[in-house]
Order: sequence, then C-alpha cells, then structure tokens
Amino acid sequence: MMYAILCYHEEDVVCAWSKEEDDAVMAKLAVVQERLIKTGKMGASLRLLPTTAATTLRKSEEPPLVIDGPFAETKEQLLGFYLVDATDLDDALAIARDLAAANPGGAYEIRPVGMFFPDQRVAP
Repeated sequence: MMYAILCYHEEDVVCAWSKEEDDAVMAKLAVVQERLIKTGKMGASLRLLPTTAATTLRKSEEPPLVIDGPFAETKEQLLGFYLVDATDLDDALAIARDLAAANPGGAYEIRPVGMFFPDQRVAP
C-alpha cells in the first residue's frame, strides 16, 4: 500500500540552519532514501520552499480569494513529503522512524494514499 509521509518542522529553525548543517541532514536523509530505492519502496519525494513563497486560494467566497502565504497559522509547517510503498502501517512507521532519526526535530504524519491520478509529471 502506498503511504504519504508528510514532513513537518518549525520553518524558522530549518531556515536558520547553516549550509553545512543542512547538507549534513540531507546526507543522512540520502542514506535512508537510497535504502528505500534499493528495496523498491521509494516513490516521489520533495522539499518545499518556505511558506513565504506560498500562495493560498481560499474558496470561502466567489470568486475565490487569493492570499500570500499559508492559510493556517501553525507552529510547524509542511516542508516536504515522501511517497512510499509499505506493506502496512507498521512498515510505513518504520520508514518514518528512519527518516526522523536522520532529521532533528519535527513531526511526520503518515497517511494512506486513497487514489492515484494519471501520471502527468512536469519537470521541476
């Protein structure tokens, strides 16, 4: 079953890391990612730009309201995600634990994927 592992962290903390600190975390994550690739469990993953680069389309009125930044004020922000092919929730939790061990702080939300849409990828 496919699971989305959503990665949350305090954006101010992550954005304050030096290049060396960020590179060290990314290197630790790359080890986990490589293991997932070798076992055929790794799907799409990405790192989002800060919420200051976000735009929200709010559909509480017509026409929808477009505002800068995220809609919700939260302590931790969604900074990226992994799509993994896990045998069950315990397997997905084990993967999230490996990711968490490589990345100081934050939280991981594990959510089963309910539906896939046709593959129409756009190059970054």
